[in-house]
Amino acid sequence: MYDKFPCIPTGNASECLVGWKAIGKALQEQSSSTSVICVECYPGVFVDEIHQCLKQAFPSADFLLTDSLLRSSAQIDAELTPYLTNDPVFGRRNNLQIVNFFDPEKLNVAIASCAETREQPLIVLGTGATLVCSQPSLLIYADIARWEIQMRQRRNEIGNFGADNLPERASLKYKRAFFVDWRAADELKRTLFEKIDVLLDTNITGQPKAISGEAFRRGLALAVQRPFRVVPFFDPGPWGGHWMERVCDLPTNGAPNHAWCFDCVPEENSLLLGFGDLRVEVPSIDVVFAHPRQLLGERVYRRFGAEFPIRFDFLDTMGGGNLSLQVHPLTQYIRDHFGMDYTQDESYYMLDAEPGACVYLGLKDGIDPEAMLSDLEKAQRSNFAFPAEKYVNQFPARKHDHFLIPAGTVHCSGKGSMVLEISATPYIFTFKLWDWGRLGLDGRPRPIHLEHGAENIQWDRQTQWTAESLVNRFEPLAYGDGWREERTGLHELEFIETRRHWFTGTVPHDTHGNVQVLNLIEGDEAIVESPTHAFAPYIIHYAETFIVPASIGNFTIRPHGPSEGKECATILAYVASEAAAS
Repeated sequence: MYDKFPCIPTGNASECLVGWKAIGKALQEQSSSTSVICVECYPGVFVDEIHQCLKQAFPSADFLLTDSLLRSSAQIDAELTPYLTNDPVFGRRNNLQIVNFFDPEKLNVAIASCAETREQPLIVLGTGATLVCSQPSLLIYADIARWEIQMRQRRNEIGNFGADNLPERASLKYKRAFFVDWRAADELKRTLFEKIDVLLDTNITGQPKAISGEAFRRGLALAVQRPFRVVPFFDPGPWGGHWMERVCDLPTNGAPNHAWCFDCVPEENSLLLGFGDLRVEVPSIDVVFAHPRQLLGERVYRRFGAEFPIRFDFLDTMGGGNLSLQVHPLTQYIRDHFGMDYTQDESYYMLDAEPGACVYLGLKDGIDPEAMLSDLEKAQRSNFAFPAEKYVNQFPARKHDHFLIPAGTVHCSGKGSMVLEISATPYIFTFKLWDWGRLGLDGRPRPIHLEHGAENIQWDRQTQWTAESLVNRFEPLAYGDGWREERTGLHELEFIETRRHWFTGTVPHDTHGNVQVLNLIEGDEAIVESPTHAFAPYIIHYAETFIVPASIGNFTIRPHGPSEGKECATILAYVASEAAAS
């Protein structure tokens, strides 16, 4: 029953155009012979495809393609080097903008040409088009989901913005997009929401969809007035399993496994806006940018800005292998080395587990740090297998166990587990210490970061402290007619709090002005309702993650459909009030 394509009903099918022919005709009708049409493109959009459509729709138009105004790829590479670094995974947060990619002289000439009197339309097309023409007659925004960008990178269909790197391996193109392209493009996009006349969904090659800017903004506004889900995406990995294939009804399509799923990472996921039976896909970060206060709440917005600080994802090792042994950076370390304001504190909530499953967590009492680091280094230089069991605790993992993992704690989910990972969202900073001597799916060893890891391991987090502080810290809090509430973490060092509710009846909830993220961890189906009918009843299914915007206030959850009369459970995460106010 897991819904892989959740959508937000936004309008009627008549509001959505499908195909280049229909879109081109509609654009003709909205334009005049002297129009300046601006088509701003997110990096990764197939600009040539749009160009061919518009040439047919506007045969007499002049075109100005923004890629002709860029600095040379060598100049751009030189400016990006301090932020991309030589590391194959990590870069540094920066304030680069799209304008940094442009040759100033060429850009100024192009800006001046847009102001000239003309007798035929001028179409400015490409990433940075709005820098050339800030007040066009018609502003079209061509958008694309992050996941589709990654697929195009893997298929070697695209390189990075301003780069001559099409043949480069996908992991490096992703890194550059993550730290540079997407940051700069998002900053530009944030300034354009209220100006967009037409939104283009370009995710499916040759099958574009278009809606008006008004309909686009309506969909984003509707999202923060109700519970909603983002579109999950799934990917294989060297340790992947097969639980999600069964529970989430995933086609294998030749994939060896399904290792992980981003089930709620608004920076990476997308939203489907429903227009009758048509779906328009937009990046879910657009909601965060457009309505941060309504979504996050004033306190969380004040602490994190227009960023979504909570991440829910799945890690599937059922029938697979161990995750990498790893550690996350301490807050000061990630700030000093990577320019981030907060780090990836996290936890493993066990949705399921096979007999004998375990979680590696914390260090064993009395270990010698120098000996452990020496063995880790030896494992990277030779065929030596690092003896993880000698140095790291193994705790049995059972369904509904909850393991807390504050930054600096050595950890790893073992094989035979289905993990709901609840964490903060600070980009991609995981320091792998040992990867069990295996290769990635691309046939290459996955990068190991022992130097970073050694600087962050908290050596005093040993057996007794770990068992008492990080394993199943369940604390009864409240109960009512047909429900009970428990605190399950996270640790006092972490800014995320979690609550688990078991229920056969109706559970009262309140956002208290703070965004909440929930997952149905037990039961086939439940229904989320507003006591004041502020939003339509919202049905969720087992393992589905959903967001409740801060502006919702009071809501209830109860078993529904096949779960009526049975016990269900949700786990809920939110930013602790102390962290939100800091």
